[in-house]
Amino acid sequence: MNLDNSETYINHPTWGLLYRICMVDENQELFTTLYAQRLFFLVATDVKGMKFQPIGRTEARMMLENRLRSLRRTGQSQEYNQLQSVFQRTFQ
Repeated sequence: MNLDNSETYINHPTWGLLYRICMVDENQELFTTLYAQRLFFLVATDVKGMKFQPIGRTEARMMLENRLRSLRRTGQSQEYNQLQSVFQRTFQ
């Protein structure tokens, strides 16, 4: 469910509304619980649908740091700045 161009939300069957943090690779995205932002999920999408893999806070942080490095390397400054803001809100 898209509320606007920059924010994506999906509904997890147990944990409710999840907020998209960033893309991890072509078919995987990192999500967190909307309100507490303490539970993290790697969400993979394929022809069968969505698969939710719970991951730890440390692993989620490393994935986000890797994505930030990739954006900085490729010069995507607008997306980098937005993701840096998300990183600060979520992990600091």
